[in-house]
Amino acid sequence: MRPLTESKKHWLTMAALWCFLLILAALRPMALPDEGRYAEVSRWMLVSGDWLAPRLDGLPFFHKPPLLHWLQSITFTITGVSVWAARLVPALHAGLMLTGIYWATRKIAGQATAGRALLMFGSSLTFLFAGQFINHDILVATWISAAIGCFAFAFMDSKTDGQVDAGWARAGFVACGLAVLSKGLIGLVLPGMVIFFWLVWTRQFGKVWRLPWVSGLLLFAAIALPWFVMAQLKYPGFFDYIIIKQHFARYTASTFNSVYPWWFYLMALAVLFFPWCVFSLVPLLPTIRLRSPTASGPIKVWTSLCWVWLLSVLIFFSLPSSKLLGYILPAVPPLAMLAAMGWDNIMRQVKHSQRWFWAIMILNLTFALVGSLFSMKHTSDALSRDVAAVLACEASPNDTIYALDAYPYDLPFYLQVTRPLVVISDWPNLRAHVGDSWQRELFESADFDPVAAQSLQTPAQLAEAKNQPGRWLLVPVGGDNNAATAGWTFVFKGIGWTLWRSSPEAEQTPSSAATAPKGLPGCKK
Repeated sequence: MRPLTESKKHWLTMAALWCFLLILAALRPMALPDEGRYAEVSRWMLVSGDWLAPRLDGLPFFHKPPLLHWLQSITFTITGVSVWAARLVPALHAGLMLTGIYWATRKIAGQATAGRALLMFGSSLTFLFAGQFINHDILVATWISAAIGCFAFAFMDSKTDGQVDAGWARAGFVACGLAVLSKGLIGLVLPGMVIFFWLVWTRQFGKVWRLPWVSGLLLFAAIALPWFVMAQLKYPGFFDYIIIKQHFARYTASTFNSVYPWWFYLMALAVLFFPWCVFSLVPLLPTIRLRSPTASGPIKVWTSLCWVWLLSVLIFFSLPSSKLLGYILPAVPPLAMLAAMGWDNIMRQVKHSQRWFWAIMILNLTFALVGSLFSMKHTSDALSRDVAAVLACEASPNDTIYALDAYPYDLPFYLQVTRPLVVISDWPNLRAHVGDSWQRELFESADFDPVAAQSLQTPAQLAEAKNQPGRWLLVPVGGDNNAATAGWTFVFKGIGWTLWRSSPEAEQTPSSAATAPKGLPGCKK
């Protein structure tokens, strides 16, 4: 039997790391609100058959474009609806990013350095946790990274001086289109900014006119534009909401949540790529010079791309007041390549350096496993899985479920309901005063569909509902309102929610809701 080549060992290692990621994805409970929100939007897309408008509680939810939800809905069709299935799409993109980092580093710096970059990224929190988190961040980071890489190879791989490789360039335009469909204009702005600064820095800007602009832009438009156009035609005001408010206003305003100082993303990168990020600083040391592992590779040009890429993303996202951890993910691939090259340069003469490398990597993997096991046993107080287990087997498909002054993001997903929850709150007052919150998320979505907006009701609705059959009420634990629950029958108290049902007298009234068979699709009995 022939011994495995280094290349085959690396591919097997890549597969093992991705399988480990899938195991972690099966252990961790749903994180709220993000994972509950985005998993439910995708499930609703599947059951409603509306592939144009992503919907939250039946309301058009236009915070982000729909690529994540399209792919998750397809996954649910194949595998069934589950939290693990919802995490497959981000996990697949994390695997694609891992593959891209390995392949690009091998082409630039050689097999050994590529294997190190593979193990560094594959044992980082970026891959092991962000890579299986249900939101749009790993998708857009993957396609932004693919776009930057494709355009860079287009400029560097041409066999003729002053020309570009048209195939790579067209692949870059396709990746930009997928990045825009993942999270909006950032999928075009970031690759364009990075490539622009890099070309200027390396004095290659004259090549930009050689790009296949016509065919490339046609490919980009065919992928990115149809959804935006169709959504605007069906929902007037869509463009202003998703582009002006969700892009420009969120970037420039200081009224949104998650306000952090300018250095937030420096700390974020240190955490997401700990401890490997330390070795990315090696090329900055005056006594260390990067040497090319291959005779022909223009390593300095590629290193400059990594630094321009890293710094451009870091500065771009550090400027706004509002900062979220996942925004910085597009900066991790160049960090991984710089760290791998830095390790090779500073550690090549250190005794037992390979043992140290494997010890750090195994320690990272162990921390990831322990963290997942810990989160499995210590769920968030906001989780409604326990209440959902009771309600799914007691309610009928035509019953109406009310939520008082809060929205249980994970409940519809666990129940697999086909009717929206009715959310009870003082909506007229909230419209006038509430800031960036879950309430604004719902009532702004309701503005796009007046019919679906009926799922948002005021507390007066509860007085009537308690006397009707087939009505259920969810109230957050600690937020019990004696006036609101008066006349309702207590059923169950969970970790984060209490469950009530309409009065027994109401259930004795003949109706289709009262006589319908019990059990929602989420019932596990």
